[in-house]
Amino acid sequence: MSAELEHLRLIEAMLFASAEPLDERALAERLPAGLDISALLTELQQYYALRGVNLMRRGGKWAFRTAPDLAGQLVIEQTQTRRLSRAAIEVLAIIAYNQPITRAEIEEVRGVALSKGTLDLLFEAGWIRPKGRRRTPGRPLQWATSEAFLDHFGLESLEDLPNLKELKAAGLLDTRPAADAYGNRAVEGDSPVDTLEDDEEPPLELLDDDMLLGLDE
Repeated sequence: MSAELEHLRLIEAMLFASAEPLDERALAERLPAGLDISALLTELQQYYALRGVNLMRRGGKWAFRTAPDLAGQLVIEQTQTRRLSRAAIEVLAIIAYNQPITRAEIEEVRGVALSKGTLDLLFEAGWIRPKGRRRTPGRPLQWATSEAFLDHFGLESLEDLPNLKELKAAGLLDTRPAADAYGNRAVEGDSPVDTLEDDEEPPLELLDDDMLLGLDE
């Protein structure tokens, strides 16, 4: 067995065994130094391109996922009610397109104060994460989408998101002028941020059931 094939097999095994997508650095830790990990991943991706599972890149990390053309045949019909508010959907869209963004900025875009539990609901779902603190008075916490957000919606990067006009047409983003004011913000933002320590993550508040709506998936 050639050395390259052995390396490909090891990468394949690590990706199958991992419960989470892996980045190239994590894969390289178990491989000989100096290997072109990107080239090996590309070769493995091509090998799986026509198989039942595909090797996909999600937010800089790699994972095996069901081939898109087979997904419909594997669906199990099951009615499931998720307690998700329309406000949470709107806030998620605002964060996705304007990250990193503070709570006050989200409220300015929406034109109304955030209901108790809206950010907590998205954080608990794993779709948003704290992204440092703005170096302004009060050092407000900033929010950004997570890798789980990309994975859940089948996006390789934030560049794959539909544009703001499409979101507004679908009714998922506020049509008030304030929304456009933030639509041109860079993904990384212009203000410097500090890295959050693990124990600085905000505690979850109790969810306010009165503001949640039952939506069927």
